[in-house]
Amino acid sequence: MDSTPFDLYELHLFRLVAKHGSFTKAAEVAGLTQSAITRQIQALELSLSVTLFERTTRKVQVTAAGTFLYQESARLLGEAEQSLRRLREEFSGAKKEIRVGVSRSIALAHLPGLFHANVRHAPDVAYRVSYETSTALLSGLNANELDLGVLCPPKRLPETLRVTHRFADAFTLLVPENAFAEFSSLSKAKAIRDAWLLRQNWLTPDERTNTGARLRTWMHRKGWRIEPAMQLDSFDLIINLVALGLGVGFVPIRALASYPRKRNLRRIILPDRFERELVVVVRKHRNHPKHVLDFVAHVLF
Repeated sequence: MDSTPFDLYELHLFRLVAKHGSFTKAAEVAGLTQSAITRQIQALELSLSVTLFERTTRKVQVTAAGTFLYQESARLLGEAEQSLRRLREEFSGAKKEIRVGVSRSIALAHLPGLFHANVRHAPDVAYRVSYETSTALLSGLNANELDLGVLCPPKRLPETLRVTHRFADAFTLLVPENAFAEFSSLSKAKAIRDAWLLRQNWLTPDERTNTGARLRTWMHRKGWRIEPAMQLDSFDLIINLVALGLGVGFVPIRALASYPRKRNLRRIILPDRFERELVVVVRKHRNHPKHVLDFVAHVLF
């Protein structure tokens, strides 16, 4: 190790500066003086023979070399943290913990399928649950900041990850009670009903998300080209807003299970329905501890 150009502590300090774009803020987070953290970064750059930051009087800019080190070091520090966590759990009696990432597009009613059987089978295991975008979950899995993630997958999953479970998640078109009465009074001609639907205020998942992009593509294939009144990242929020009469929207059928005031809502049954896939994802080529493997085995949807 004497020939190693840096240690994990220096790498941690480098990542703080890169994350905050400021030596002052990084020093504050690390509990150091600005001059101390500056000396650490200068020593790191000298040992690596590369410039990691471009410094001006106004800002700190990460160089191309710094960006490369920042991306690659996430996995390294994640591995080190994971190893230390397992060491504490296996040999010092620390409480076992599972870090679960849940996509923002997963409704609250989906969560019992994740945790119900696991809490019953392993009551002594703790869970740290984060609620993030699918992109953030994939990054967290790659960096070993998460043990597993539940999400609507992108078209191409990173090669470092693998899917353990796949679930079909069917959607329904949800409208307020008063709007449903108006819809039911229309002629059953498809063109007339489609024209009515296109005039409504649409509440949709953000089209930048995997689910939102796939739903928008599916609607376009049906000839429904709408401009959403609101784009949201929570189906539970969409359900509540539809119940308040603020619009219509597609939501997972399962998401309605946890909504108590269903009399304010009505479902419109369409000849075909939108369906997405949900997956449970873990890191490849990792020796997962038994309590994590047990958790994955007991996932039910």
